[in-house]
Amino acid sequence: MEPSKAAVIAVANHKGGCGKTTTCINLADNLAQMGKSVLVIDMDPQANSSLHIGLNHPAEIRYTAAEMLLNLELPLQAFIHTDTRVEGVALIYGSMGLETIGDTLKNNHPRPNEVLRARLEPLLDHIDYIIIDCPPSLQILTMNALAASTHYLVPLESGAPYGAYGLSDLNKRVGQIKLINPTLDFLGALLIWHDDRLSLCRQNEEDATKMFGKVIPIKIGTSSKINQSAAIKVPLRLIDKNNHIAKQYKELAEHIDGVVAQEYA
Repeated sequence: MEPSKAAVIAVANHKGGCGKTTTCINLADNLAQMGKSVLVIDMDPQANSSLHIGLNHPAEIRYTAAEMLLNLELPLQAFIHTDTRVEGVALIYGSMGLETIGDTLKNNHPRPNEVLRARLEPLLDHIDYIIIDCPPSLQILTMNALAASTHYLVPLESGAPYGAYGLSDLNKRVGQIKLINPTLDFLGALLIWHDDRLSLCRQNEEDATKMFGKVIPIKIGTSSKINQSAAIKVPLRLIDKNNHIAKQYKELAEHIDGVVAQEYA
């Protein structure tokens, strides 16, 4: 990848519990292990990524993603925490404050969906990857994330009934955001908690292929290590690098880096 071109990846799905945060953390960790400079931006008011990889509780952080979008006078570096629980991964914390900023952005900015895009511009020449953990919503925070991104992927809970149900709404929003970000590239639907042996998972994979047209070839299975990872706040790799989920996230990072490198070649 050319050092002057950061890949900004939004991990988006307006459904909760589909593996967005797990994907953000482990994708960022594995990219950092590959020698890439990585920043995670937690755009979710629940701040689960921040709780997992941050050294402090989000409530203790003065300058979070909410303030970054509201206080445009402060330089971006005021919001970036380079010391985290994940080596090589920096963090912009999420916070509950993100819940209430929608109206302020709409009232104070002529292009409220493009505030994050403008904020990140000075950073793009100095980092390899920015991973954005989107909230379970299609409102202004997710729209800002998509408008600011070069790529996006959609985690889809393959092992759940109707895993792809309702995601046509996300496709519609992406269509709208491409009016202001026409080069936004779709990495694919990422099948989470997937088991090829189960008819439900096979059906969800078929549905995802029909709906999105592209499914990432690496599929993420199930493991008790995922909850253990969240409980002790470390990436899966540090619990058991030979665990099949840890290996799958490593393969995912390698796949995405290969796609991005080919595009930027």
